[in-house]
Amino acid sequence: MDMANYIRTVAALVLVLGMIVGVLWLLRRFGVPGMVPRQPGNRRLGVIETIAVDSRRRLVLVRRDGREHLLLLGAAGDVVIEANIDAAPGGPMQGEGN
Repeated sequence: MDMANYIRTVAALVLVLGMIVGVLWLLRRFGVPGMVPRQPGNRRLGVIETIAVDSRRRLVLVRRDGREHLLLLGAAGDVVIEANIDAAPGGPMQGEGN
């Protein structure tokens, strides 16, 4: 392979990477049709707290629409420990969503 082929290959790579960056910029700027833009103050889902039970399992408290759910996540599978817990007053995400 001579020097002209190397230059042509690098130029093609730069062109393709530039096109990818351009498409990503357009998607970020104008969004994808049908998707609802995420607003910072209007979140419906959040992880409230996590704690490691051991090296393979973790307890996660998730809040969705003012209700909390306690999940046990592990390598063997995921288990819902308790669902539809009333959200603690004054916690994160209080008064948001709905």
